Amino acid sequence: MTEAKEGMDVGYVANLARIELTEEETALFQGQLDQVLHYVEQLDELDVSEVEPTAHAFPVFNVFRKDEVGQSLDHAVIIANAPAATEGEIRVPKIIDQ
Repeated sequence: MTEAKEGMDVGYVANLARIELTEEETALFQGQLDQVLHYVEQLDELDVSEVEPTAHAFPVFNVFRKDEVGQSLDHAVIIANAPAATEGEIRVPKIIDQ
């Protein structure tokens, strides 16, 4: 393995993620991580110098639907399903302190 990949171990990643692993889990996941890194090394061997970089495998165009007027939900049904409502308005928790 390359130097950068040799330093990659499950214990280090688990520490960054604040995850506590048993010794058995660490050994299992380390083997799986080693397999993934070995596969990435195989991909590094491919000559992609003539491959044009793309963001998507297939061309992507504006896929928004048409903005058409349609039937809305009944206001009374919305208020009836709201966890809290006052005077026909949905009450929500305050999220900004001023």
